[in-house]
Amino acid sequence: MLVATAFSAAGTISGKSYHTASGVALTLIAFGTAVGLAAVARGLARARRWSRTPALLAQVFAGAYAFYLVGGHRADWGVPTLILAAAGLAALLAPASFKALNRGP
Repeated sequence: MLVATAFSAAGTISGKSYHTASGVALTLIAFGTAVGLAAVARGLARARRWSRTPALLAQVFAGAYAFYLVGGHRADWGVPTLILAAAGLAALLAPASFKALNRGP
């Protein structure tokens, strides 16, 4: 997401964005998403119970977008995205993850 944020910011600054306001908005949304994903990753690394649901949703959305990419004849991006999303789901649903993320307070 940080790479996407950088591309969005560069496009906005160079004037390649369709509208400057939409380029700024997309850059801010991408940055906010990157911060949110970093918080979820930190929560998973610390085995916080709250982090499982947003991590699962991120994997589901990535998988859905992967199907969109494959359907749009971008299998070069869609297939690796689908593989990574499936691996992320498998890791989050593994018994060791359930044990770590279901600990009592």
